[in-house]
Amino acid sequence: MQGEGDNLTSFGFRPVRESEKSRLVGEMFSSVASRYDLMNDLMSFGMHRLWKRFAAGLSGLREGDSALDVAAGSGDLAIQFVRSVGESGSVVLTDINADMLELGRQKMVDQGHLNTVRYVLADAENLPFDDDAFDCVSISFGLRNVTRQDKALESMQRVLKPGGRLLVLEFSKPVIPLLKQAYDRYSFEVIPRIGEWVARDASSYRYLVESIRRHPDQLEMKAMMEHAGLDSVRIHNLLGGIVALHLGIKYG
Repeated sequence: MQGEGDNLTSFGFRPVRESEKSRLVGEMFSSVASRYDLMNDLMSFGMHRLWKRFAAGLSGLREGDSALDVAAGSGDLAIQFVRSVGESGSVVLTDINADMLELGRQKMVDQGHLNTVRYVLADAENLPFDDDAFDCVSISFGLRNVTRQDKALESMQRVLKPGGRLLVLEFSKPVIPLLKQAYDRYSFEVIPRIGEWVARDASSYRYLVESIRRHPDQLEMKAMMEHAGLDSVRIHNLLGGIVALHLGIKYG
């Protein structure tokens, strides 16, 4: 008889037990942390910064608001939030990986953001915050690494204030057939080689590509967000659907 955490899930294309996935993801991110920003720039040709800026522009944040960036990584999206909420607002960065959280903290310090930012080591499935605590919650390019994505969406919905917005920015499924073919070749043939040359870690970037292919498509993600209690979920396809921003609102 299987116990809790012994159900099978995926780590890329590889089946693993749920109890193992967090450890495997943690080891992978610790391995790539020092080259994380550089690899993001190389793999996306710098476009990830535009995608995050687009997401931040739809956050609805104003002076004095509070924001939570889940699986914050190096803090690119959180930096945009800090600029929106100002000194009277607050931004919290969380990540399950201490190396990545420290990477985000260092970037914030380097840019002079000291007083409005907190850093919390936390699992997206069990966020350690009160109900109805934040005006905006986001997760960018992190949800596919979470073991139980439905639990993470429910946790993020719980800590969102009524009227607040949840932003899920993630790789998705191209909506143009010819683009899909080119994207598949680039993903499986080029990205692992870049990982080997630059980060000396082809396997982590092979997992990256595989995890993207295992991730729910746009309509599946919309349905998952609605099931978690989000309303008026909108899909914004970016770069022909290679990336999608899902925006949901918590009513009541």
